Amino acid sequence: MKFQLLLLTGLTCLAACTDKAPSSTELTNHSIAGTWKLVSSKVTRGAKTEVTYPVKGQEMIKLFNGTHFAFFKHDLAKGAVPVPVYDAGAGTFSLKGDQYQEHLEYCNYREWENRDFKFTLTLKNDTITQKGVEKIDSLNINQEIVEIYTKIK
Repeated sequence: MKFQLLLLTGLTCLAACTDKAPSSTELTNHSIAGTWKLVSSKVTRGAKTEVTYPVKGQEMIKLFNGTHFAFFKHDLAKGAVPVPVYDAGAGTFSLKGDQYQEHLEYCNYREWENRDFKFTLTLKNDTITQKGVEKIDSLNINQEIVEIYTKIK
């Protein structure tokens, strides 16, 4: 009896100590709802990849609810810098599995408005990775972006 109890305790400890990779979370409108802070971003144009964030003295957030998204980026000096930064945009989105599409309705870069952008999203713990192509022929824009956000608690 003592041997069986000792064996059971040992197996339980062994099972508890195994390394398990964090699993990806199922993507739903509910699982991404909330406020997310941009932690890194890179843009690839042709063969050239550029890290575009983090930028010292700036921050960006993105918000999702059941049907809409919004993003805001600004400088932390409240505009009291040689080149003040304030970017904002919002619109509707759809999410099917890991396929995420934005319809950008409002943007301070007005020529970007009323356009659709398709991305792949992954959600792992409190981190969203958004990857896809932004293409606007009339503006000569054709770039792949990879943005990583963490959930603001």
